[in-house]
Amino acid sequence: MTTIPVANPGAGYRALQAEIDAAVARVLASGWYVLGTEGRAFEAEFAAWLGPGQHAIGCANGTDALALALRALDIGPGDTVATVSHTAVATVAAIEMAGATPLLLDVEPQGYCMDPAELSAVLADPPAGLGPIRAVIVVHLYGQPADLGAIGAACDRHGVALIEDCSQAHGARWGTGRVGTFGALAAFSCYPTKNLGALGDGGVVTTADPALAARLAALRQYGWRQHYVSDEAGVNSRLDELQAAILRVKLAHLDAQNARRRAIAAEYDAALAGGPVAPPWRRPGTEPVFHLYVVQAEARDALRARLAAEGIGTALHYPMPVHAQPAYSGRIRLGPAGCRETARLAERIVSLPMFPELSDSAIAAISGALRRL
Repeated sequence: MTTIPVANPGAGYRALQAEIDAAVARVLASGWYVLGTEGRAFEAEFAAWLGPGQHAIGCANGTDALALALRALDIGPGDTVATVSHTAVATVAAIEMAGATPLLLDVEPQGYCMDPAELSAVLADPPAGLGPIRAVIVVHLYGQPADLGAIGAACDRHGVALIEDCSQAHGARWGTGRVGTFGALAAFSCYPTKNLGALGDGGVVTTADPALAARLAALRQYGWRQHYVSDEAGVNSRLDELQAAILRVKLAHLDAQNARRRAIAAEYDAALAGGPVAPPWRRPGTEPVFHLYVVQAEARDALRARLAAEGIGTALHYPMPVHAQPAYSGRIRLGPAGCRETARLAERIVSLPMFPELSDSAIAAISGALRRL
């Protein structure tokens, strides 16, 4: 029986229960539950935490955040957006929500993020039969920053907008800056298991461009710039006051919780050293935040069975690439690499338990099991 789960949102609530309960009570007593003072305060605090000159716009979820980012750039029908197949399906679903066409590229064998060489190739020589590539969504998967230097340079050379999907990387750093500050726009999910997780759904779009920020604020609520008057067709994708208040509490603890994740990762690294399963690779010059701790294993099922026998849960993120899933198979275009590395990884990856509330005894138990592999 599994006694140590891969993730535990309930533990995250209990660790901050007094603060969260007080925030919820404050909202309930206020009588204002959508787009009020809590939402505005969270947006301001998140923008300040992200970095100087940033703007943050709350929305209903991370998928909407990506779709809104595309719409704010006027990307839709007839346009192509390059991203990866080794990601949560939400990344690709958001592109189609905006009416654009996804082009799925391969990932690096170590970092699990977009392969800059293939991106450069498709931007220089776009595949026939597709509309112009107008944006690239780079996914900072598992809390590991992608190669923003090479990817950003490729986008700049070809005049293509860079959008960062930071849904698994709240607080990760590329050089001295946090991810989410390098593209034209960035999207964050605040699903309960994320590094910054609500107790329900939530999302944030960020940008350093005040005009884009103003347009996003309108698009998330029917295109309103004045109440009940739609200047353009928008959607209903609002971050409610309860979730905003909870996220304000959690944001204050996020850096410390990310540090705890890195400490847990270091324990796992030491336990795996010299063994048959290698720890995750770190990109030089970056600081990951380990939303997930993902290893590769030749005999993955056997590894999972051995850990399960010791009460240690594992998971697969993700067991099937997007391009292989029934909803997308045969109709989504792939880059010239054919997502070969993505397919290989799907047979090898394993996620180990990773959340900041893991007890020292649980970490010791997991580390001991890893040393015995």
